[in-house]
Amino acid sequence: MKKTLQVLVGKEVVVDTRSPWMYIGRLESVQTDCLLLRDVDVRDCGETATPRERYVIDSLNSGIKANRRSVYVNLEYVVSVSPLSEIIKF
Repeated sequence: MKKTLQVLVGKEVVVDTRSPWMYIGRLESVQTDCLLLRDVDVRDCGETATPRERYVIDSLNSGIKANRRSVYVNLEYVVSVSPLSEIIKF
């Protein structure tokens, strides 16, 4: 997975995890055990009524609402990484 993710470095991505937390930001680097994201919107989807997919589409439409300058995301918790530009609006 780490080698595959290298093509996304420098792009805005959505990182889904095994927890209620999701991350939307620019992928800075893929490290041995984590992803480094910059200008990140960190969101606990368990604390909101807005569905995860609706929030991602809103971020695509209006831009990332960063609440962290940088975040390290443990790769053990990552379920998927998607370029924000490839999110399908419905």
